[in-house]
Amino acid sequence: MKFLDEAKVHLKAGDGGDGVVAFRREKFIEFGGPDGGNGGRGGDVVAEAVEGLNTLIDYRYAQHFRARKGGNGAGSDRTGAASDDVVLKVPVGTQILDEDRETVIADLTRPGQRVVLCRGGDGGHGNAHFKTSTNRAPRRADKGYPGEERSVWLRLKLIADAGLVGLPNAGKSTFLAAVSAAKPKIADYPFTTLHPQLGVVRPDASTEFVLADIPGLIEGASEGAGLGDRFLGHVERCAVLLHLVDGTQTDPARAYATIRAELEGYGNGLAEKPEVVALNKADAMTPQARTARVKALERAAGRPVHLISGATGKGVAEVLRELAVAIQGRHQA
Repeated sequence: MKFLDEAKVHLKAGDGGDGVVAFRREKFIEFGGPDGGNGGRGGDVVAEAVEGLNTLIDYRYAQHFRARKGGNGAGSDRTGAASDDVVLKVPVGTQILDEDRETVIADLTRPGQRVVLCRGGDGGHGNAHFKTSTNRAPRRADKGYPGEERSVWLRLKLIADAGLVGLPNAGKSTFLAAVSAAKPKIADYPFTTLHPQLGVVRPDASTEFVLADIPGLIEGASEGAGLGDRFLGHVERCAVLLHLVDGTQTDPARAYATIRAELEGYGNGLAEKPEVVALNKADAMTPQARTARVKALERAAGRPVHLISGATGKGVAEVLRELAVAIQGRHQA
């Protein structure tokens, strides 16, 4: 299934049904009086978060959703039928934004959570509604009220416990493939990963958490370079970040500082999240380079750095244990 994390949809709730002008016509009843019924209510347009979805691809091909009009009233004081709602099923973690792409209408973070995006119009009154002590035979009936209409943006932000961040070709997909059953594309060139990936990690028999891998970030990502602002949104809900740095490059401290600057530039509390730092690709470095680059990275990060290799599994178990402890502590808080 193709991944899509943003889509624009056009919505129109159903108009209310029309009221009718009708009079009671019955043998032996000389003055039957008005008995025109009211119109039925138009259908709403509703968004609902459901489990089992992780993409908005359905809304690339179907972008217009219109609820049906309510039924018209009828004689004998019969009210028109209310129309059914139109339900947009979206993945858990979907944000619904107004057309300006900034105003958040709803944030659906729980399965089964629903929000009404467009309300259907009320039905118009039939002439029985307008009968008074002085007007015993009104010939007035109202049209149904129009339903609401709007365009909204759907933006998916994946819900994961931990998120992988780093420059392109830092070994994030290799790490995800090594610790979970996910099968991301892996190759020796930048931007191999084009879409976010999720994997379930089980450090031991009693612990499991969801790890999100996003495409590599570049300088200016927080301002939209390389679609970085959209990718960073997928780790916005994570409890902890795993920052992977490519150990084969000559200046790992600069690579670390670049990503930290983008996290701070993005905002939304991303830079304040707990962070685990790891120098990856230990198998491709000499012993002297390992020692020097770990020390340089620890000075830049101001915290201990794990030396790991996603390809051989060296140091991976310790990183997973630290991630699990951070996630558990965040959930308890």
